Amino acid sequence: MRPLLTSSRARPASALCALLLVAQQAQAQFYNIDTSDAIKQSARTLAYDLMTFYEGNKTGMVPGILPGPPDSGAGPYYWWEGGAMMGTYVDYWHLTGDSSYNKVVMEGMLHQVGDNQDYQPDNHTASLGNDDQGFWGMTAMLAAENKFPNPPEDKPQWLALAQAVWNTQADPDRHDEHCNGGMRWQIPFSNQGYEYKNTIANGIFFNMGARLARYTDNATYAEYAERTWDWIWGVNYINHDDWVVYDGGTIDYNCTDLHKATFSYNFGVLLQGCAFMYNFTEDKKWEERAHNLLDSGLKNFFSRGAHWETACEGGNTCTTDMLSFKGYVARWMSVVAQIMPSSRDKILPVLRKSAEKAIAQCTGGPTGRQCGFYWVSGQYRDVALDHTTGAGEAMNVLAAVSSLLIDEADPPATNTTGGISQGNPNAGSRHRHYGEPKPITTGDKAGAGILTVLVVGSGLSMFVWMSLFD
Repeated sequence: MRPLLTSSRARPASALCALLLVAQQAQAQFYNIDTSDAIKQSARTLAYDLMTFYEGNKTGMVPGILPGPPDSGAGPYYWWEGGAMMGTYVDYWHLTGDSSYNKVVMEGMLHQVGDNQDYQPDNHTASLGNDDQGFWGMTAMLAAENKFPNPPEDKPQWLALAQAVWNTQADPDRHDEHCNGGMRWQIPFSNQGYEYKNTIANGIFFNMGARLARYTDNATYAEYAERTWDWIWGVNYINHDDWVVYDGGTIDYNCTDLHKATFSYNFGVLLQGCAFMYNFTEDKKWEERAHNLLDSGLKNFFSRGAHWETACEGGNTCTTDMLSFKGYVARWMSVVAQIMPSSRDKILPVLRKSAEKAIAQCTGGPTGRQCGFYWVSGQYRDVALDHTTGAGEAMNVLAAVSSLLIDEADPPATNTTGGISQGNPNAGSRHRHYGEPKPITTGDKAGAGILTVLVVGSGLSMFVWMSLFD
């Protein structure tokens, strides 16, 4: 930031400090969230800036994905994060009414469906986890719930795509007897991380089951969701005392070697799933579970005055994947406040306070409005220090700001409340099976989850994070 004065002798030191503070605050006020119109204008600019990281709408580039994967040299992003970005824009349109990016979003979502229209494209098999596929499935589900414009009739429809993802993951070949059930992180047995069963993969399956049950009024989805919750609870991926959500464990130790890193998207995806289950079943146990998760999550991730990614932010060890978690949580929590009113007074003030800190640090880059990852201080920290190009950071702030409009938005639609998307209960039935598991030799993977390998030696153990393998 340019100094306001060139010499400290021009004014008393106290006056100089005051003027510098005013100048800093003025610079931070590029974005404003004081009124609905101000929020929409700020979101519009943030959406524009986020799109500068996307190349899928350029000639010769691949629609639907951010530059990557890392081992290609094209950029730091894995396939799943493109789907997450599409979901951010689906929510942006729903909350602001700005349709500027709808064509780009539809093109990207349809381009990545794969030959069997279940979000398992063959060219991304080497980085295909259940969570990766699930993020695309959740975006399709979101498009159906938000009544996003339907694709052409000769293309797969949003609800059918969500059902296809859910059907492939409900298939018995995705579940086995290890750890008494649960899905593995990876889908192909040859991928690094196939032996890991994590919360996010199973949490997304739970989340989608709850939402499909509500949308279609089909209790079968809810029954699967409840069994998935019971499994997550049974393997202690949720601490039974303080409701902290852990990341996962390996089948080699019957999932008892808990990787206790606490990532906010694990908490968020389970929280939203519980809220949808309560909205659908009206069973108080789901409301209670949601509140227990919420209280724990607010303490773990928001007690510093803004969203703080506990597992990695303090040590500056967040990977490209982790740098995008804040935005998903803001979007999911805002919907929880909408469909489970008893959570409203807990959630909305926290989201607003966090968004205030988020926009305060958006003062970087040549535009003077680029957003970083570190919100608590309210001061910009150059994304170059994190060795990322910043799409995750931009997604986060766009989501944090646009989610403040949740009170003006329609709640998620269903088949009986105006939903316009055509479903197909048998979608995904032609999905590719990846064969029986066999010993893993090499792997090339990464994705949305965080893999942990337990290394034991000299009486010590350490976790080796492998979220960047490809």
